[in-house]
Amino acid sequence: FGLLGTLLASAQVPAATAAKKGTVEKIKVHGKSLEGNLEGDSPDRDVFVYLPPSYATNKTRRYPVVYFLHGYGIGAERYWNIMTVPEAADKEMTTGNVKEMILVHPDAFTKYDGSMYSNSPTTGNWEAYLTQDLVSYVDTHYRTIAKPDSRGLAGHSMGGYGTFRLAMKYPGIFSSLYPMSSCCLMNNPQPPNPDQAKAKAPPPPPADNAAKDKGKAKGGGNGFANVTKAEGAAWSPNPKSPVFFDLPTEDGKFRPEIAAKWVANSPLAMLDQYVSNMKKYHAIMMDCGLSDGLITTNRQMDALLTQFDIPHSFETYDGDHNNRVKERFETKVLPFSQAVLEASYKASMQV
Repeated sequence: FGLLGTLLASAQVPAATAAKKGTVEKIKVHGKSLEGNLEGDSPDRDVFVYLPPSYATNKTRRYPVVYFLHGYGIGAERYWNIMTVPEAADKEMTTGNVKEMILVHPDAFTKYDGSMYSNSPTTGNWEAYLTQDLVSYVDTHYRTIAKPDSRGLAGHSMGGYGTFRLAMKYPGIFSSLYPMSSCCLMNNPQPPNPDQAKAKAPPPPPADNAAKDKGKAKGGGNGFANVTKAEGAAWSPNPKSPVFFDLPTEDGKFRPEIAAKWVANSPLAMLDQYVSNMKKYHAIMMDCGLSDGLITTNRQMDALLTQFDIPHSFETYDGDHNNRVKERFETKVLPFSQAVLEASYKASMQV
């Protein structure tokens, strides 16, 4: 992407410092939790790992880890490239704006273009894969500080949804949370409206601009053509169905018992069950663009967290769902995570 030289030059860092770069590894992490999923998705998942500049030379140092969950419609590799993760991390860590950490981006692209980071016999046990299989693999194969205080979790869109979902259900794995422009905070299917039957339904907000480039790169998917199927596979699985899931409306008939399952998987409906869990996190930051179609539900989530006295921060900005993800990952997510994990950095220097 050729941005590193420009970014470092603008920071006016010495040439010797500018030469320091982290390394990137693309690995496969097997998911015992994903074996036997009815969709037939591979349990061997791509994972992209950024190792900071000193990792290769300082063999005794251990590092905090920030896990990032990508959005719907494209895979982790496309998100990795869109956000220019290595360049952003090199810039922030070399200039000293952010202290060194390991970054881990797992791929959750499935048959229907996204796992929703949920448990389902149709898609597999994604919650266990992320909180157990993946974390265990990273801690045993890299020099991490293997404790909750040294792990952060962030994600965009579907990944923001996954961040909230995992945080609520699995305290004691991560210490900081940064959901960005979270989708699916309220999933409340409604009966078809006969008066609108001929009207063209507006498309869901895209995960990012690249989601429109159908099939042009690995993990490109089909935009949002499969989003309803992905949600059904995640939230209303049915092993006896030919497609292994049910939908709230099938053959023109509304099924409230299926719609209720989707509502039950909405963070806005889930939160009051997990208040004590959410209060265990050291810091929670969330954001959303003012021109994002998801701004209303994100504001509702902010209000609900406030209602239950769950410490957090919410930031809005001039932008839509897509156009500032790269910038905010570099200037917001990385510094926020570093600040929360500060104690871990001090511990790592004593190893």
